[in-house]
Amino acid sequence: MITKILLSVGELLAIALLVLVILRVKNDQEVSKIWRSLEGVPAENHFTKDMVAELPAPVQRYFLHTIAPFTPLASGVNLEMSGSFRLGQDKPWLPMQAKQIISEQGFVWKAAIGRSLFQMVGADYYANKSGRMRFSLWGLIGLVNAHSPDIARSSLGRLAGELVLLPSALLPQRGVTWKAIDEKTIKASLNIDGEPVTLTLVIDTDGKLLKLSLPSWGNQTDDGSYTYIPFGGEYQEERTFGGFTIPSQISAGWWFGTDRYLEFFRATITQAEFL
Repeated sequence: MITKILLSVGELLAIALLVLVILRVKNDQEVSKIWRSLEGVPAENHFTKDMVAELPAPVQRYFLHTIAPFTPLASGVNLEMSGSFRLGQDKPWLPMQAKQIISEQGFVWKAAIGRSLFQMVGADYYANKSGRMRFSLWGLIGLVNAHSPDIARSSLGRLAGELVLLPSALLPQRGVTWKAIDEKTIKASLNIDGEPVTLTLVIDTDGKLLKLSLPSWGNQTDDGSYTYIPFGGEYQEERTFGGFTIPSQISAGWWFGTDRYLEFFRATITQAEFL
């Protein structure tokens, strides 16, 4: 009798594991499909100084620093990164490895956070006016599966902020309006899927990007309700990949610039391939 019970339990566990594996494969296929849809086509035009000649001097300085002359104007970028991530102010920092694609139409961030028995695997994306955050323990046991208009709006803000990793998407020829607040503070106004977004960039005298901030839709509030929250990051280092000089060491979080700042993301970009 005991043997039969153990066999039955084993069969049920095997079936449950098979279901989890099937779900993971299905989720991975969905993410891969979105990833492919963002790859776009190779750029045909190249960057020239004339493209930014009518912009305020500090904005010109930023673009001339971040895009080398005659660099193909990429429509997307594939990134590889490593770093650390935490789920709250009082939570430990966990190791993180991730790959990401960013285009003007959206992004996909595929990550493994944590290690061994406590590793979370999943993806965060925005595409076609839809956003989702889905992570599982070992990629099998569901932990987070958030998909709502609020998640989409929050993900849209993330896309806007991360376009500094795809500088060609911020050129005025792409519909972005720029103004200079002072010699080291510049603002970009853009529209993504009908949502206006304003980015504030702080640069140095050479045009190197030091900080970025924007109001982003989030629920990092006392009661968990969604509202626009100051979000931003600092950039400690930069690297040049294929003619683009982009931040390579990043720290970011909610309530940026306030005494409530919650830094939860630290990353070093190790590879960048512009599409």
